[in-house]
Parts: sequence; C-alpha cells; structure tokens
Amino acid sequence: MVHERVRVERRLSAILAADVAGYSRLMHNDEEATHAKLTALLAGGVEPAIAEHGGRIVKNTGDGFLAEFPSAVEAVRAAMQFQSRINELTSDDAEDRRILFRVGLNIGDIIVESHDIFGDGVNIAARLESIAEPGGICISQTVFNHARDKVPFDVEEAGEQTLKNIARPVHVYRIIIDPGPRTATLKRGGPALALPDKPSVAVLPLTNMSGDPEQEFVSDGIAEDVITALSRYPSLFVIARNSSFTYKGRAVDVRQVGRELGVRYVLEGSVRKAGSRIRVTAQLIEAASSNHVWAERYDRDLADVFAVQDELTEALTTAIAPAIADAELRRAMRRPPGSLDAWAAYQRGLWHLSKATADDDEIAEKFFRQAIDLDPTFGGSYSALGLYQLQAAALYQKMGLRDAQRSAEALARRAVALDGADAEARSCLGWALQAAARLKMRWRRLSELSP
Repeated sequence: MVHERVRVERRLSAILAADVAGYSRLMHNDEEATHAKLTALLAGGVEPAIAEHGGRIVKNTGDGFLAEFPSAVEAVRAAMQFQSRINELTSDDAEDRRILFRVGLNIGDIIVESHDIFGDGVNIAARLESIAEPGGICISQTVFNHARDKVPFDVEEAGEQTLKNIARPVHVYRIIIDPGPRTATLKRGGPALALPDKPSVAVLPLTNMSGDPEQEFVSDGIAEDVITALSRYPSLFVIARNSSFTYKGRAVDVRQVGRELGVRYVLEGSVRKAGSRIRVTAQLIEAASSNHVWAERYDRDLADVFAVQDELTEALTTAIAPAIADAELRRAMRRPPGSLDAWAAYQRGLWHLSKATADDDEIAEKFFRQAIDLDPTFGGSYSALGLYQLQAAALYQKMGLRDAQRSAEALARRAVALDGADAEARSCLGWALQAAARLKMRWRRLSELSP
C-alpha cells in the first residue's frame, strides 16, 4: 500500500512577532481598562499599519500577535509606523498604565497553515521580540540587509545574540524609532512604576557562564521553572517571563529593573558547568537599595538534566518565598504605624501574633483590623484575625471559645472566598472547624455526665 505524502505549503516571508511589555502587571492593576485600551490600540494603530503595508495578522496571543509580510521592507515600515503611532496614542498615559509593544522581525522559510505559521524563522522573530525594549524593534541581520537601503532608519547594533532554542547565534540590530522618547523611557531617574499591593519579584534569566551554548537551555529552564513555581504563591506578585527575559544578555542595574518592571525584589544568578557537575548561584536583591536579602549556591551532579533542573527549582523556590516573607516583615517593622498600607499592617500584626503574649495579641488584633479597613479585599487580614481570636480564646480566655470559633470560622470563610488558593486562609478554616468539632465533643460528654 502506497501512502501519498501530504503536501506542506511553504513560503519565504517576513515575520513580525509582538507583545505588550509588562502585560501581567498591567492586567493585575486594572484588567478591564487594560483590555479596552489594548483593543483600541490594536484597532487604531496596529491593524491599519499592517494592512497598509500588505501584511496579515496570523494570530493573536492574548498579550500580542504574530504577523507575516511578503516583503521585509514593508514589515519594517509597518512596525515603525505602528510603534510611532502607539507612542503618540499613549504619550499622555501614566507610566504604570502605559501600553507599549516589543517587536521582533525576521525573514524565514515557513510552514503555512490556515491559522498559524511555523518554522525557525518564526521562532527567531519571537526570540527577537523577547529581547526588544518596550516600544522598540529588534531585527535580524537578514532583515537589516534587505531594508537598510530602502527604508530610512537608524540602528543600534546589539551584536551576536544567543537566543533560546536557536542553534546558531543571531546578529541583532535595534531600530531607533525616536531617540527623544526612547531616552526618556530608559532614563535612570525617570518615574518608577507603581509597586503592586503585595511583594513583587522579577526572576531574571540566569547567566550561562559555562561557555557552552548547549547549557543555555538549562539556565533558561531553571529561571522559567522558578517563575512558574513562585507564581503559585498567592502572597507574591511575579513578573511574567516575557518581561523579565528582556534583560537576557544585558548587564543590568537591579535598581533600574525595579523601576522599569515595578518590582521590589529581583532574583539574579548564574549557571556554571564543569565536567559532570553543575553549580547554580542565586541572589535575591531588594531593588530600591541594592541590598542582598538572600544568597545561596547549589552544586549538583548533572546525570539527568531534567531531574537536576526540577531539584534546583524546588530548592530555589522553597528558599526564596520565606526569604521574601522575612524581608517584608523587617520592612514593615521599620515603618511608622501611621504610614502603613494594608500589607504592612498585616505583617506587623503577624509579628506581634507570633510573640504569643496577651499584650502582643491585643496589638496584633489592632493591626489586622487596620489592614481590613485599608483593604477589605485582602483575604490574609481576615484569616489572621481569625487565628488571633482562636489563640486569644484558648490561651488568655479573652472571649468565649464558642464565640471565638464562630467568628474565626466566618472570617476564614471570608478569606477563602476572596482567594481560594490562599493556603493560610484554608489552614485557618481548618483550625476553626477543628475547634468546632472539639466543642461539640465536649458538649456531648457533658450531656452524658448530666443526671
């Protein structure tokens, strides 16, 4: 039986990959406003430029899109046109609300399907987009060669770049669209993005110091896995990979990273390989002060790459989250009580609750109620207040155990309703239900002893 080979459609195209810088932070701040603004910018700036220059949007990716053009010249013209238009449309927006695109351009032989395109050419465009600056355009050497004499633009040479999962280094150029606004955007003394209302961290790509490009996937894989693992902690705001990986291959100042991404903490590190051994070093730094919060070194035998990657990810994650919690507690204790926000008041309350004295319990209660008043949507304050009530009733008889149990259970259920992934809220609910069960058992025994 002879099987006919399915014909695959291929063609040479200019590929444009784009995404929104800091999209996860923008959505966290205001989902509806960000979605509406992004939709308006696509309709008013991006789509007309792409259509005008003969391109088509192949697919939308939530925070970005993939497009193709029959000509590198037209792709560059379209990218420059819509980036300039987006800059105009958002110039009056607050820095922490401003939507800016990063763009990568490449030429490649692609496989074409009805709603998607595939191939190394597409992958390289996506990697170029990931290292572009907000509002910027990164192009490959092939795009530069095709467009440099036909489109007027200035470039900044970025040299050979080792891109993730790309076999050979790619020579990269950054198009300078408008030097004035670009300089203002990157200015070190510029306005910082507003910090989220809970601890925020950016995990930078780990530096591959082995000199072996094949180890790049190990260093990138560890950083990506740590981002994923930390994002599962409801108490942390973690910057998405697409934003933190724009700093790959660049010498960065953590204070600048903190301002540009709107984070309080930055995790950076390196990976070195010697023979069958791998060494990972990591440092957690407070961005505003450049002070080291935590640092550690891990040595492992590189027998099974994925097993080692999983082990290192677990070790890093289980160390980083407590280190941030400890740093946040110290930070909250340094602030005057009158200047506390909800998170800091909550942290102050936890510190006093951990002392387990009658006086400290009373102070803890005041801080937890202050946190609730400042932010009624923050579940941690409710569960912490519930734990205080159970502790105060059990140790100091400040209120009846039955009243404390009922109140703590209601507070814990409120916390769970606000954030179902909050382990502390569910733990508090468990303690409250356990107290209810004990009270019921005690009542039953008393009933049996009664004449």
